[in-house]
Amino acid sequence: MTSLKQHPAAFIESMECLPVVKVPEGPEWTYEIKLDGYRLEAVRSGGKTTLYSRRKNVLNKKFPYIVAALDYLPDGTVIDGELVALHPDGRPNFNMLQNFRSAEAHIHYYAFDILVHKNKDLTQLPLSKRREILHSVVKQSDHVVHSAVSNRPAKEMLAFVREHGLEGVIAKRADSVYEPGKRSGLWNKHRINLGQEFVIGGYIPSNLGLDSIVIGFYRGKELRYAARVRAGFVPATRRQVFNLIKHLETKKCPFVNLPEKEAGRWGQGLTAEKMKECVWLKPEAMAEIEFLEWTGADHLRHTKFLVLRDDKDPKKVVRET
Repeated sequence: MTSLKQHPAAFIESMECLPVVKVPEGPEWTYEIKLDGYRLEAVRSGGKTTLYSRRKNVLNKKFPYIVAALDYLPDGTVIDGELVALHPDGRPNFNMLQNFRSAEAHIHYYAFDILVHKNKDLTQLPLSKRREILHSVVKQSDHVVHSAVSNRPAKEMLAFVREHGLEGVIAKRADSVYEPGKRSGLWNKHRINLGQEFVIGGYIPSNLGLDSIVIGFYRGKELRYAARVRAGFVPATRRQVFNLIKHLETKKCPFVNLPEKEAGRWGQGLTAEKMKECVWLKPEAMAEIEFLEWTGADHLRHTKFLVLRDDKDPKKVVRET
């Protein structure tokens, strides 16, 4: 690797996956299982390992055992991967990951890329070569594993994911370079279930703090309203979510497409009259939402709150299906 450029080990913005309706096929594509966890970058520099979230938050105090498991890495190394909590049935469980203090034995770091090695920039090498280097550098242990890569046909990968109740498939071109902060289509993601992160732009209050949350997604620089979500909450989570988002209160509605003229066939339209009940928030909090389908008006039907998310830049939350 003597011809590679020098690159001091430091945080590198994550390359993003493009949401797709159909998984791309062909000999140039490789596949991984889509894991529901935290994107995590491990940087080894100055004899110290630092764990960074996608938003550049340092997570060493939360996951010291992952730090310890990567302390053998050579100085000047940057690894990209996903931090995942596995339920005893073997499936990823994001709620367990949030309860990290009691779930240590179930939390694993799935390393899937290496961006810098011994202060040499690897991002312009093809992914297939980076994977070879990754496997030679990263040792698997109780908490660190290599993300499994398959060359099986896309339809077989999809069948496997459905059979095991997994979230979806990640497709990456084997010849792809690493493009920090970009969503170019060299990497794609396809979800089996309908669900994704949404930005919380407001809520309707209740005696428990909140009755429902008002969510949306970005199209370009505009935040667009998608739904009000009431299902999925119990009294404890209503209070918990309210306490975590109430400091974001603002007088200005953050959604560009409100108010709407009518509630619509499915009752998800947010009219000027209904908006009087809303408390608006700065669009900085996110929630993972499960739903039945999108309507033609970019609204969601039959929504259900799953969990708050804080591991992504809200401005990168787009419609995925």
